[in-house]
Amino acid sequence: MRELTGVPLADRTTLRLGGPARRLVEVADEAELVDLVRRLDREGEPVLVLGGGSNLVVADAGFAGTVVAVGTRGVSVTGEGETARVDLAAGEPWDDAVARAVADGLSGVEALSGIPGSSGATPIQNVGAYGQQVADVLSGVRVLDRGSGRVVDLEPAACGFGYRDSAFKRSPGRYLVLSVTLRLSRSGASQPVRYAELAAALGVPVGATVPLADARSAVLGLRRSKGMVLDADDPDTVSVGSFFTNPLLSAAEAAALPVAAPRFPQPDGRVKTSAAWLIEHAGFGRGYGHGPVRISGKHALALTNRGGATTEDLLALAGEIRTGVRAAYGVDLVAEPVLVGCSL
Repeated sequence: MRELTGVPLADRTTLRLGGPARRLVEVADEAELVDLVRRLDREGEPVLVLGGGSNLVVADAGFAGTVVAVGTRGVSVTGEGETARVDLAAGEPWDDAVARAVADGLSGVEALSGIPGSSGATPIQNVGAYGQQVADVLSGVRVLDRGSGRVVDLEPAACGFGYRDSAFKRSPGRYLVLSVTLRLSRSGASQPVRYAELAAALGVPVGATVPLADARSAVLGLRRSKGMVLDADDPDTVSVGSFFTNPLLSAAEAAALPVAAPRFPQPDGRVKTSAAWLIEHAGFGRGYGHGPVRISGKHALALTNRGGATTEDLLALAGEIRTGVRAAYGVDLVAEPVLVGCSL
């Protein structure tokens, strides 16, 4: 472990925003990680668990407690036959794990290429893109239950997955994810392509399969075109990705939207619409903003720090957008990133 004081959290988040941590401890060993968090909890110390910092908005005042930076590493692939078991340590970079799966002919996460952050964060948000989500392939999560102090293995049913949601997200701070177990198919072909935009980029009909490498390449291309792949030379990537989730509406709420608004019926009877469409049609076009905080020039869901911004600046723009969408369409946008020491 390595302990630091007064570390600017802006240096450890993809938004490049956030004040200092009173103390930051980097941990690369799982047993040490568990012991540290148990001890801090016994002492009543405020704890912020930090992975890749790609889904985090930290207040300008910083964090008056201990930030635990999870740096555990490890990938294990086992199992025979058509299915492989893939165990990922929580600190393993997610896109590295996806790239390895594709290279090894393991299908099921190829559409999740290019998503920044750590593997341990993926079940918390139930990360998803282009028709795939982690819940589709997850078979277990090993966690420290900070309420009881016990390390337990959770089955998928106990994770309470929903659209960009999980039991972990609904009980913030209760669970520390230690590792994630995936079940992937041994196949050189992708899972059926479910997302029309991805199918069009690949030149295949929805439902077709393609070579894994082709699927990953197409997803990375689409994400880059939207500023959703981290690039030090592209200011549109200084963000948390999508700042708002796509709203899930009742049938009546969806019917009240303009005819042109996208509608995607869900199995539970609700209707998902596009947050990006609502934002743009409420008058907040790409590039909109004030000073150093602006909507991405490539995608209306990304709020970017063009340099020299503060978290207060970011939240002011997010609040303006949310108020405008509510006024125009009666829809309340929900922020996707974790807000630390601040609110929207």
